[in-house]
Amino acid sequence: LAAPPQYFPINAKINKEGYDSIDSVIQKGLQPLSVDEVKKALEDDAFILDTRPAAQFTQGFIPGSIFIGLEGRFAEWAGSLLSFKDPIILVTAEEQEKEAVVRLARVGLSNVIGFVNGGIEEWRAAGSEVDMIIDVEADELAMDIPFDPNLIVLDVRKPLEFADGHVADAVNLSLADMTDPATMANFEEDQNLYVHCAGGYRRVIAASLLKRNGIHNLRNVLGGWGKIKDQQSIKQEKESSVLN
Repeated sequence: LAAPPQYFPINAKINKEGYDSIDSVIQKGLQPLSVDEVKKALEDDAFILDTRPAAQFTQGFIPGSIFIGLEGRFAEWAGSLLSFKDPIILVTAEEQEKEAVVRLARVGLSNVIGFVNGGIEEWRAAGSEVDMIIDVEADELAMDIPFDPNLIVLDVRKPLEFADGHVADAVNLSLADMTDPATMANFEEDQNLYVHCAGGYRRVIAASLLKRNGIHNLRNVLGGWGKIKDQQSIKQEKESSVLN
């Protein structure tokens, strides 16, 4: 059996000790917050959780945001990666605030204090800084590898997925292990990180965590391993010892 998600013991404790009613959690989480209110909350240890589709997130987001899209295994990754004590402020697609609050509450994350009223558009309109992640195709990665000595392929899939096939000399840092900032401390400023997973969901989560930890020189490889493995010019390896 696989190891249980990190939120399991926390949920067990909540079930034993009691929890807030879903109505009160929803009421608190659906508070519209102005840009100024958001900035004040961020100074007081709150963080932004952006649940929009990945393609929208990479094109512009509030600096320091953590991305976990509603379209994927949202609750599972939220429960595995997010703080259960720090206040959460949501950025969502239109009219998806309630869905995000409810799905978070189901894994014990009842610490949502509101959402950015007007979303990223209102944040931009207020003249506030916006960050972004550069997308590249797998064939661009193939073209860059021979000519960039500082290029690092960062594979955020699970170790068994990595063992079954990966880019030669790639670094494997599973997304599940990125809750600890120390796991990201060994990357150098002059390295160019090309981040990928199997398809697309996990890599953008990983890229947002890297950005949040001050690692900005990265690229998001569209299509993930599914596209990379079709590039004949990219040398690939398997870890037979792990697979056996």
